Amino acid sequence: MNHFLDIHTTDPDALRAMIDQARAMKQARADRPKGAPDDDQPLAGRMVALIFEKPSTRTRVSFDVGVRQMGGQTMVLSGADMQLGHGETIADTARVLSRYVDMIMMRTFEEATVQEMAECASVPVINGLTNRTHPCQIMADVMTYEEHRGPIRGKKVVWSGDGNNVCASFLHGAGQFGFDLTFTGPQTLDPEREFVEFARSKGVSVEIERDPAKAVRDADLVVTDTWVSMHDSQSARERRHNQLRPYQVNDDLMALAKPDALFMHCLPAHRDEEVTSKVMDGPHSVVFDEAENRLHAQKAVMRWCLGV
Repeated sequence: MNHFLDIHTTDPDALRAMIDQARAMKQARADRPKGAPDDDQPLAGRMVALIFEKPSTRTRVSFDVGVRQMGGQTMVLSGADMQLGHGETIADTARVLSRYVDMIMMRTFEEATVQEMAECASVPVINGLTNRTHPCQIMADVMTYEEHRGPIRGKKVVWSGDGNNVCASFLHGAGQFGFDLTFTGPQTLDPEREFVEFARSKGVSVEIERDPAKAVRDADLVVTDTWVSMHDSQSARERRHNQLRPYQVNDDLMALAKPDALFMHCLPAHRDEEVTSKVMDGPHSVVFDEAENRLHAQKAVMRWCLGV
């Protein structure tokens, strides 16, 4: 039994095997006659619990569809549906769910919640997102880059904006997949030192560059994310906008990267805030391929977790 809790706690060879399998499954699905079911049904007879303490579009739909495409069934549970951490401990919830389902995917707030779920469950647990990391997103992003430009090893990735949970998992990905990463953003929103040091410990270059124009020079991939959270107050939103406005990804910034550089955003995007619509819809952007690949990458993660 394998848990998928973070990029940096998963063996690099296993990560690579998941990317390769995701691409193979995507191709097999594209090759099948239109409307025909998938021949491969590795989750037939399996039930997967999808727990959402945070709202979601892409994570919910991609996991639900992925399980169904592989022959399994899902049970979608929200925080309002459960006693999680309130009337019942996380440990007890994990033990009970393990008697009912074959795998648990959890999208929650605190990293400790998904960690405790994994420690106490007797079925695989997948981290669908926490406030600290978002490992499933990086699997889709690496897959997307390699579809368009070949191996990501040795490439230069630039993260512009807030050093948030997706940025953290990009740093983990840099260490495990062997690409360099430059962070450009205000000092108050730097990624955690622990994440930076992990990547550097694996022999890749991690740079902090306050000037976004300098940061994106020779970039193979430019990535950003929303500047605000759905839970931020209006005053917090205004402060963040003031801090992050110089780090907007626009045509002028993309022009300083390599001519064939790609642009990614995990979505949802606030158009013309962290990224302009011209970039989102322009020739560098692969954001909708990236969104689609959440489905394929997560199918491979689920198969790895169950060993099927």
